[in-house]
Amino acid sequence: MLKTVVKPNSYQDSINLMLLTNKINTLDGVIQSQIMMGTDANKDIFLNAGLLTDEAKAANPSDMVIVVETDDEAVVDTVLAETEAFLADLSVKKEAAGGPAEATSWEEAIAQLPDANMALFSIPGEYAAPELERALDLGLNVFSFTDNVALEDEVRLKQKAHEKGLLFMGPDCGTGVISSVPIAFTNVINPGNIGIVGASGTGIQEVTCMIDRLGGGCVHAIGTGGRDLNEKVGAVTVKDAIVALEHHDPTDVICVISKPPAPAVRDEVVDLLEKCTKPVVAIFIGEKPEAHQGKVYLAHTLEECARIAVDLANGAEVKKNYLEPLNLTVDEPLGADKTVIGLYSGGTLAGEAAMMITEALDLGEIIKEDGYMLRHGGYDVIDLGDDVYTQGRPHPMIDPDVRIKMMRDYAAMDTTGVIVFDCVLGYGCHPDMASALAPVIAECKAAAAADGRDLHFVGTVVGTSHDPQDYERSIKILEDAGAIMEESNAMAVRAALAMKGVEFTEEDREVVPYEVKDDSPLPEPSEAIMELLTTKPRVINVGVESFNDPLRAYGAKSVQYTWKPMAGGNKRMIHLLTELAKVEGIDEANERICQRFKESQPQLVDVVVAKDVIPELNREKKTLLHAGPPITWENMQGPMRGSCIGAALFEGWAETEEEAVKMLEAGEVEFIPCHHCHAVGPMGGITSANMAVLKVVNLADDTTAYCTMNEGIGKVLRFGAYSQEVVDRLHWMADELGPVLSKALKLSDGGINLNVLIARAITQGDEFHQRNMAATLNLLKELAPLIVKTDASEDAKERVIQFLADTDQFFLNIMMAMGKAIVDYVRKDEEGCVVSTMTRNGYEFGVRVTGLGDEWFCAPVNTPMGLYFTGFTAEDGCPDNGDSSITETVGVGGMAMVAAPGVTRFVGAGGFEDALNISNEMEQICVEHNPNWSIPTWDFKGTCLGIDIRKVVATGITPIINTGIAHKKAGIGQVGAGTVRAPLACFEKALEAYCAKLGIE
Repeated sequence: MLKTVVKPNSYQDSINLMLLTNKINTLDGVIQSQIMMGTDANKDIFLNAGLLTDEAKAANPSDMVIVVETDDEAVVDTVLAETEAFLADLSVKKEAAGGPAEATSWEEAIAQLPDANMALFSIPGEYAAPELERALDLGLNVFSFTDNVALEDEVRLKQKAHEKGLLFMGPDCGTGVISSVPIAFTNVINPGNIGIVGASGTGIQEVTCMIDRLGGGCVHAIGTGGRDLNEKVGAVTVKDAIVALEHHDPTDVICVISKPPAPAVRDEVVDLLEKCTKPVVAIFIGEKPEAHQGKVYLAHTLEECARIAVDLANGAEVKKNYLEPLNLTVDEPLGADKTVIGLYSGGTLAGEAAMMITEALDLGEIIKEDGYMLRHGGYDVIDLGDDVYTQGRPHPMIDPDVRIKMMRDYAAMDTTGVIVFDCVLGYGCHPDMASALAPVIAECKAAAAADGRDLHFVGTVVGTSHDPQDYERSIKILEDAGAIMEESNAMAVRAALAMKGVEFTEEDREVVPYEVKDDSPLPEPSEAIMELLTTKPRVINVGVESFNDPLRAYGAKSVQYTWKPMAGGNKRMIHLLTELAKVEGIDEANERICQRFKESQPQLVDVVVAKDVIPELNREKKTLLHAGPPITWENMQGPMRGSCIGAALFEGWAETEEEAVKMLEAGEVEFIPCHHCHAVGPMGGITSANMAVLKVVNLADDTTAYCTMNEGIGKVLRFGAYSQEVVDRLHWMADELGPVLSKALKLSDGGINLNVLIARAITQGDEFHQRNMAATLNLLKELAPLIVKTDASEDAKERVIQFLADTDQFFLNIMMAMGKAIVDYVRKDEEGCVVSTMTRNGYEFGVRVTGLGDEWFCAPVNTPMGLYFTGFTAEDGCPDNGDSSITETVGVGGMAMVAAPGVTRFVGAGGFEDALNISNEMEQICVEHNPNWSIPTWDFKGTCLGIDIRKVVATGITPIINTGIAHKKAGIGQVGAGTVRAPLACFEKALEAYCAKLGIE
């Protein structure tokens, strides 16, 4: 049976997950497993392995998916425990290492390393192009270990880099050295005067390691990606790198390494090399040069390339032949039925082996098919780093399992005489590959000997004595296991052929004249590229965290960008965000919008009868205002329906519940969102003509907003209760509380300054949605002396003051009216992409955006998570309701959770650390901070300000809202409190509309 666990929004890099999968597959009871992110490409791998379950199919690209095939359901618990332990161990190692600074966005990364000059990528190729382009737009040179980037994207991005004067190294560039700093999967090479340009990762490794062991050194090894000499790409990076090295004073010798190039592109590169004043050696793997051409010395093998480069660097004369004698004597060649097998982790090394065997045995042409570089008459040479073998698995330089299996399989064949292999050292590779392969080699040789067969292993170690794994130690381990170890891959292949009685030979090579086809002068390099080559790199590392290790060990600076797919991997959203990033003026518009938030001056000026200030409530047809975006009676949930019943009873439209329901069901009442009438309402938000409403004026331009008053706790209308007690309280509030407060406010000097009150109460532990105790007491402090001065009866004054003192949440409704007065002022500037309204009606969650006017963008509302009163459970909770999320819209409430650590446990958010984490998370989706309301528990940072729909969609972080929880049935009231997330779909719809407005398709 297949068991699936999906961990939402839990991004891990693919290498770690591949290693974890290998570990899980060794557990007892696990038939097979696969742990990957839920990308489309990975779902194909799940499918091919027979592991694509419905849950895996539904996963998002930012979800970690664990699929286990087992006959024992209990094994899943073991798998989950092992997974948590593995990931926790990674975290512990990271903390112990005291690694580089971390960022969660490009903006953070640039802020931490403002002089960065390179971005190093190791992220899934299907999401890479927009990120690569973003790096170029930020003025960064690019080193892309990332592969599976579309050829058309490579062409476009390299051309863009060239036009910007930047170097684009990659994609699928695994190896590089910049200013003697190893990058990605790279060996540690002595510094020197040789500069390499390589369209081949293991080609660079073999040549640089040979140079090191021959006593030379390299200052640069600029990887370009294997397709750079493709006809469509046109060697853009190779050419730019050659020009830069020609102008780089410490470089005395230029060395070019390439996989088989397009003929026309090859000629263009040679033409360019001929114009260089520095000595040049080049190898085009698979090509057998008959002579050196003009100034360009052409090598046949990687070993020869290295030897020529060292001679040129030392000022020595280039020899006509570099074939060194083998230290191997073969007394009795293997029989004609015996073949040579090549099992390689390095693709270029496999290609070189296939070329040499094919030439020596006249087997025709080398191939590139399903990982095979040679497959002819039992002679197989396999590149185990090919996609065929690495789908869903680590590269064989990291994980030896596939090669070990193949070694055993081929060793068991009677026809196998020699197995040739490589062992690649360096950063990023297996920590001790020699020790992993050695026992298998000894085992296979022993089994063959027991069978009466001769079986030889001939290998080469690609490495240096400076590598973490140690070259000499690795050689000894493999020799002790019975392998014959040669100095280079070419010598290893020659040794294998010698065992067959075949001598590999090279003809002497002379220099012949070369006529330059394009006699235009050599271009000048850009300042940015020369700056890269003349300083230690300063790197933003996007992806595999261990790539920081060699950078920092050899003097480079780096910042870790903890990347995950933008927009949860939604490619449509990624496209829109990428295009929006090219539009000028959006950030400036958002900053202007935020300025309107900050310059708002809300004043509580009065309490009035709703129908006197809201014209919509004076219509002939009975009308009720409600919370949220537009809704019909049919879609209203229990609490809102209950509030409608209570309002009908309050207004005298009905005598009984039954009469009220009949009237409401008959369509006799019109429903209008509070937000359409400059008003807001808590929970159900139901507001009727004769209810008392608070009046708040924004003195910035006299924008006015209204909200009903807070009824206290218990059975109240806003939560759907409609008993006689509820109706009576509403009448008292309209007939006495409202008039008394109105008289008191008229005695104030222009009303109560709410900005000042907020600034004071936020330092006293309020966040103004779930906790308003300090604000209410501060309000009472302002109002009580005024109430005493009114001409109301002493009994009325006492009742009003007592009600305010008893109602901790009284200020919430003032905060809501204040928020509405602010956003309605802000919304008059119809530009930018800042959220101007968030609200919910129990059925849908709705948002408005500054640049899109009055249009609603809605999605199904979520149900709050939190703590329930005794006797109630989550089964009783109603989906989220209310306009009170206007508080979060203006930056308080859940957005300012850290301000009210006392409330976090009540809303189910945990302790102070959780509150801090929530506010830090909300900070990521906002434009800036509001200095008017600074939070002492947040190092006096201002509240978050300006929710940016771009940031919400890009990060997948949606605003968190503190809320009460109503019972889903009408009439019962509040049953708990908690938090709820705004649905991402609202913001995605808004982003679509915003892009359409700007002409982005």
